Amino acid sequence: MDMTKHKMLSLSLAGAALLVSGYTTAVTDGELDGDEHPAVVLLIMEVNGAPAWRCSGTLIAPQYVLTAGHCTGNPGEVSGIRIFTESDVQNGDNNYPFGGGNNTVEAQSWATHPDYPNASFVVNDVGMVKLSSAVNLDPAQYGQLPTLNSLDLLKPGRKSSSFTAVGYGLQRITPDPTGNAPYSGLKVRMQAKPWLLQVNTGFTGSFSLLLSNNAATGGTCFGDSGGPNFIGNSRVIAGVTSFGLNGACGGTGGVFRVDRQNVLDFINDFMANN
Repeated sequence: MDMTKHKMLSLSLAGAALLVSGYTTAVTDGELDGDEHPAVVLLIMEVNGAPAWRCSGTLIAPQYVLTAGHCTGNPGEVSGIRIFTESDVQNGDNNYPFGGGNNTVEAQSWATHPDYPNASFVVNDVGMVKLSSAVNLDPAQYGQLPTLNSLDLLKPGRKSSSFTAVGYGLQRITPDPTGNAPYSGLKVRMQAKPWLLQVNTGFTGSFSLLLSNNAATGGTCFGDSGGPNFIGNSRVIAGVTSFGLNGACGGTGGVFRVDRQNVLDFINDFMANN
C-alpha cells in the first residue's frame, strides 16, 4: 500500500505516495482485504488543483475520515481532497485520480493537528477530513476511537498485542526496469497482521507505537500512510500509519497513537465544528 510524503530525515514517512515523483508506502506481505474493512478508503490530495499524492484513511462516521497529518498537509498546502471507496481502486469504477467518477467523494473541509507543522513529523501526525456527502455503512463497520491512554496497557510480543494494518500502499518494493519509479504496487486495499515491538520507550516516546514488518506478519509501506492499525481483529483504531525506518519498508512500521487527550480533542473538535 502506498504511503509516504516529503520530509525524509533519519526516518522515512510510511504514508503519502507522491503521484508524480517522490516517496510512497503500502501493506507488504499481507493479503487482499476485499470487503472486510469497507471503512478504509484511499485519499488523493491535490496541490494547486492537481493530484499530488495519495494516502489511506478510515471512515469513523459517514462524513468523517481519520488520516495522518502529513497527508492533509500544512495549512494552505492542500487545495483539494477526494476519497475512493472501492477495495480495488486499480480496476475500479472511478476516474482515478480525478473526481467525477463513481465511488468517489469530494472533501468539504480538512485539517491537520495544529501542533503538527512545527513539530517533528512523527509528532501530532494526525489529520481529519469532512466529506461533502455521507458514505453509509453498517454502523459496526466504521472505525472506532480508542479510550484515553488505553494503549499504555499493551505489552510487546507476538502473542500479547497483535494488530490489523489496512491500507492502499505498496505491496512490495522492486527495482523498476525503466528507471522512472523506485516503487511498484497496485492500488488495492490490503491487510497485514503486525505485532507490537515497542511502546512508551525512548525511541517511540509516548506518541507512537513500533510494529513488526516482515514476511511472517506483513507490515506497511508507502501509500499506507494515514491508514488504520486496528487493535487485534476489532474496529478500534490504535493509531494511523505514520513512518518507517528505511526506504525498503522492512523491519518495523511506525504508528502515531490516537489515544492521547490532545489527539482525541482535535478529532472530536473537528467533528463538532465542521
